[in-house]
Amino acid sequence: QVQLDESGGGLVQVGGSLRLSCAVSRLTFSSYGMGWFRQAPGKEREFVAGIRGSGGSTYYADSVKGRFIISRDNAKNTVYLQMQSLKPEDTAVYYCAADRRLTSWRPDAMNYWGKGTLVSVSS
Repeated sequence: QVQLDESGGGLVQVGGSLRLSCAVSRLTFSSYGMGWFRQAPGKEREFVAGIRGSGGSTYYADSVKGRFIISRDNAKNTVYLQMQSLKPEDTAVYYCAADRRLTSWRPDAMNYWGKGTLVSVSS
């Protein structure tokens, strides 16, 4: 069974940094596009950042461009999200997701999901 395990969430002050990790098992990792999504209380899940299987192309939501960086290590079957200059509005549960066809970065287009890790940014 495919498994995605996020880690690295926590409480951080405004302007701080965190790095999230997502370890993936039981799929051919380099063949899958990987995305980070987030869901704040009372809001819909939204796309944050994505990366293609080769790692050659990355994509970001406008709200995080210039502050977040997505990367992957195909040798370790892990995808990362480096978050800097964090804002209170970044507070959410962050999920990683995988999809092989990668037709869209819409949440409903992703095939596999982790259980999420909570990021809280205090002001």
